[in-house]
Amino acid sequence: MSLSGLFLMVFIAVHLSINLLLIFDNSGELYNQGAHFMVTNPLIKIMEPILGLGFIIHIVWSFFLEFQNWKARPVRYAKKNMSGASTWASRNMLVLGALVLVFLAIHLVNFYVKMKITGDVGEVEIHGVHMHDAYTLVSAAFINSIPLSILYIIAGGLLGVHLSHGFWSAFQTLGLNNKHWLNRWKVVGKIYAILIAVGYAVIPLYFMLGLYK
Repeated sequence: MSLSGLFLMVFIAVHLSINLLLIFDNSGELYNQGAHFMVTNPLIKIMEPILGLGFIIHIVWSFFLEFQNWKARPVRYAKKNMSGASTWASRNMLVLGALVLVFLAIHLVNFYVKMKITGDVGEVEIHGVHMHDAYTLVSAAFINSIPLSILYIIAGGLLGVHLSHGFWSAFQTLGLNNKHWLNRWKVVGKIYAILIAVGYAVIPLYFMLGLYK
């Protein structure tokens, strides 16, 4: 869980850095070039199935661990207030992960399937290179659907909460958690989670509010 989680956290940050190009260039050239690079780069092509495997391992293992925990205590404990012993995120990681998974499925249907499978996306030529017009596909989706934009904003928040616990607990599981470093990982984790949540939420908000005009 820790290794697959850290691997996915690197991907999430890289993915966000490419997506933020949507709000830095209204012509769409920067984002289209970034998306084209991610599609055509040989290293990225090699990493893509590994990334998919990372998601599968992380998801399957989370349910397996939850099942193991449940099996270890078949008789329910007396209900206690655990808020002082753990964070809300730590007690609801499976639920948060499941909600993020639902969003991921929606995201794949809206963008990945259209770009990679059905080809339901326009073409543009930038500096003599033909590529998918990914900018128009993504921007139009947010501009034309306020519910979709709101969904992405909520998803960004859920992902941030999930990461706020997942980041430092991954290092804790790997044994990098002495009395000095554990608190540092928690601080870094909160900063990382906030940046990711705000970063992903800003993109749909940018188009929903018409700031691209």
